[in-house]
Amino acid sequence: MPNKEIPYKIYLEENEMPKQWYNVRADMKNKPAPLLNPETLKPMTFEELRHVFCDELVKQELNDTDAYIDIPEEILKFYKMYRPSPLVRAYCLEEKLQTPAKIYYKFEGNNTSGSHKLNSAIAQAYYAKQQGLKGVTTETGAGQWGTALSMACSYFGLDCQVYMVKVSYEQKPFRREVMRTYGAKVTPSPSETPEVGRKILQEHPGTSGSLGCAISEAVEAAQAQDGYRYVLGSVLSQVLLHQTIIGLETKAALDKYDIVPDIIIGCAGGGSNLGGLISPFMGEVLRGEKNYRFIAVEPSSCPSLTRGKYVYDFCDTGKVCPLAKMYTLGSGFIPSANHAGGLRYHGMSSILSQLYHDGYMESRSVEQTAVFQAAEEFARVEGILPAPESSHAIRVAIDEALKCKETGEEKTIVFGLTGTGYFDMVAYEKFHNGQMEDYIPSDEDLKPGFAGIPRFPGNEI
Repeated sequence: MPNKEIPYKIYLEENEMPKQWYNVRADMKNKPAPLLNPETLKPMTFEELRHVFCDELVKQELNDTDAYIDIPEEILKFYKMYRPSPLVRAYCLEEKLQTPAKIYYKFEGNNTSGSHKLNSAIAQAYYAKQQGLKGVTTETGAGQWGTALSMACSYFGLDCQVYMVKVSYEQKPFRREVMRTYGAKVTPSPSETPEVGRKILQEHPGTSGSLGCAISEAVEAAQAQDGYRYVLGSVLSQVLLHQTIIGLETKAALDKYDIVPDIIIGCAGGGSNLGGLISPFMGEVLRGEKNYRFIAVEPSSCPSLTRGKYVYDFCDTGKVCPLAKMYTLGSGFIPSANHAGGLRYHGMSSILSQLYHDGYMESRSVEQTAVFQAAEEFARVEGILPAPESSHAIRVAIDEALKCKETGEEKTIVFGLTGTGYFDMVAYEKFHNGQMEDYIPSDEDLKPGFAGIPRFPGNEI
């Protein structure tokens, strides 16, 4: 029988919800390198960035000093519709694995968008509305971010234009229709509309697209329209900041029952959900108060941390965005049509890249057939159909739990279940029909992307 003192689901009371986001940069000895203007190679200023992003979001992007930033009351009001989200003890999975490990997962799929993305979408839409803008443009991979942003924009009466990675646009038509239900205009990327889209299609004819391509188109579309700004669902420090609501709730729920995790695991594409989950715990490590293992899990087909270069690179394929110092496969890298569309990004958050470079995190890449095996195993015993992205974390959580079985260690494992997979049934179908293939790029495959990384003094590969 389960331990009576710890329930299956640990909920915080509404009055226990965090009222501030946590800015881990304040506790980092080595701050993330600043965004650079690709023309001058100097740090981007507030005035330069405000032409692309909302003013308040630029302030958050540039803030390396304030540890806590107040969450506006209207955002808190929206959060209360689906937060606090539950921290779940995976008793059934533990029993199935016959492991002495204790496994917990923070479930972020308990809202209509189906993922954690709504945490930042509502914040970015709020600041756009406060600034008096007409609308926003964005990109989306698997569609969770586009869905969340379309919901947030509908809530505040903003126009929403989404450039959806073409392979996901075709694989996930129902996700596309949810966006349209909330009033968004959805365009498969790359497209013929923005100039940068036409350029990408000329250079990569027949491409299935990537998040880097879609970012380029969305930025150009925003700059071409008065009263519009571009918003991003991951990678940037401002997005990671908003997602710390996940980690703050997780830590509060664990503290409520005096639970101390040994290992904290999250899937990693651009880095916002992983960063949001681990930030409050990482802060304790940075301040010398605690010690945890952090594991970032990425697809073997797009291994930015495990095989990328830590250099300045463009955030987008069309090279219209600033340069960010991050682990990158090169902005020209077009990953294979992996079913975890939200992880198909060539780079990684500058915050996580710096932490990884400084040795505070581990990284692991996994193949998608192994990921879907873990997803199916989890679904059959825990009753939730996980998103392919989230299932990367499930795969490694299971692997770590099985190691505990071998050694007899009673470790406590926490992972982020970032969303549900009910719009990913084409992927599950291919897995069940034996049509899913693993792809691991060779060193030769990675060379073209690395060759496109900008060269300048101090940015040698």
